[in-house]
Amino acid sequence: MNNSKQRQEPLKEQMLQSMRRLASSVTIVSSSNGEQRHAMAATSVTSLSVEPPSLLVCVNQSTAMHALLEEGVDFCVNILSREQEEVSTMCGGKAHGEDRFLTGNWESSKEGLPYLADAQSVLICEQDGKYSYGTHTIYIGRIKQIQNSEEVSPLIYVDGRYTTAAEAVTA
Repeated sequence: MNNSKQRQEPLKEQMLQSMRRLASSVTIVSSSNGEQRHAMAATSVTSLSVEPPSLLVCVNQSTAMHALLEEGVDFCVNILSREQEEVSTMCGGKAHGEDRFLTGNWESSKEGLPYLADAQSVLICEQDGKYSYGTHTIYIGRIKQIQNSEEVSPLIYVDGRYTTAAEAVTA
């Protein structure tokens, strides 16, 4: 093993440990190409700009969702509430394909995108760019429609487990 590789392995492990300390709201990214629906749990979602309203979604290139997004389809970001841990577990790998839609209150937008009707927030996005980096692709979603719930009670993922905010608040 060369010195560069030796230095990278501890750095990779240290980064993984650091990211366990980065608490994130749990989201489900969902999409459809008209024939198949896909949904995956994601914590690597962040706002990009308010003009135009947009966000970033990072997707591992080995996932079925990546293959679908590479077709250029639009997508939905569902921000989960603390009551939706089971939906996250199913979309995080416990279930596959269409079975991921057996848990949760799934509906379809007028554009045919699956979304969780009872999510804290639903952001319907038009795919508006992408950037490949390492093992992931960063997709830009230009927000076209938003549905927010009254209560703010996020499902949070940190240190390999789910937790919540100390108390729920009303927006």
